[in-house]
Amino acid sequence: MDVKIKLEVEYKVSGTGLEDALAEYDELTVEGLMKEILDKSIACDDIQVRIVDGPNNLEEYDEAANG
Repeated sequence: MDVKIKLEVEYKVSGTGLEDALAEYDELTVEGLMKEILDKSIACDDIQVRIVDGPNNLEEYDEAANG
């Protein structure tokens, strides 16, 4: 039987850590990064990821850091 699980995750990461993780997984967005991490960790058929708060890419991170 398939099971649908919905959760909210909040975490803090340094700017360089975010850059390194995006580069390692070859992703442009945090949503894509989290989807790849979950997909590689457990076998998922359908993963939906949505950023609720915070930057979703390095440009948004730079804007938040400078603004």
